[in-house]
Amino acid sequence: MFGSLFLNVAQWHEAAMAGTEVMISAATVVQLRTMQMATGAMAPAEAARMIVEKPSAFASASENYLRALASNRGYAAATLAGLAPYQSATSANAKRLSGLDAQEA
Repeated sequence: MFGSLFLNVAQWHEAAMAGTEVMISAATVVQLRTMQMATGAMAPAEAARMIVEKPSAFASASENYLRALASNRGYAAATLAGLAPYQSATSANAKRLSGLDAQEA
């Protein structure tokens, strides 16, 4: 009886957590890139990446969201699918810029 309700609540919770992760990672990336620009340490490749990555992530997010809606998975699942490209991009940028990516290797 309540199975679909709990599934929906769980999906919205997961989407909220993904959104929170995106916000934190994005804030980290903005801070680190601002520091690089202020100190003159930003590489030209990083400056180009700042511009090129946004339309690509937006296109992927839009496609994921619309595919989830078209397959009738619900708004929560569609929101989560739409957040996925932003989540992976901001998380990867935060790790790379903070040097955590190099420490794991």
